[in-house]
Amino acid sequence: MSENAQKAYESMQSSIGLDPVAGDWFELTQERINDFADTTLDHQFIHIDPERAAQTPFGGTVAHGFLTLSMLVHLSTTIPVDTPRLDGVLMGVNYGLNKVRFINPVPAGSRIRATSQTIDVVLKGNAIDMTRLMTVEIEGQEKPALIAEWIGRTVFA
Repeated sequence: MSENAQKAYESMQSSIGLDPVAGDWFELTQERINDFADTTLDHQFIHIDPERAAQTPFGGTVAHGFLTLSMLVHLSTTIPVDTPRLDGVLMGVNYGLNKVRFINPVPAGSRIRATSQTIDVVLKGNAIDMTRLMTVEIEGQEKPALIAEWIGRTVFA
């Protein structure tokens, strides 16, 4: 185990259980939904056909759940982080997700934002796995779009 990883681990432990922190609002446009449909070849009408989607209980087109999930990368970059500088970082990677729940559809044109709360930090040799509870909120709606436990791995020299 590297000394850098050990120091970072001790520092990151203090973030467990702190209140969730919110990032900036981001508009999920119909154009972005259409682009995602083209990229993933998921052209289900509830995502790309406003007329047909208006006849559903959604009342209009909605973002793909996996589009909303993939937006965590961008949304998380807007969340203020109060962490000290970490020495010896080689890289950070997405390690995976423990749990994902799509709770509420995101109507096209809605604004979403993410909140983050550290729920676990594990030291694994020269790496640290930090699990954050990520909640994607929809502006003006009580129920969130999704909740996910996202694991990021930081590797140290």
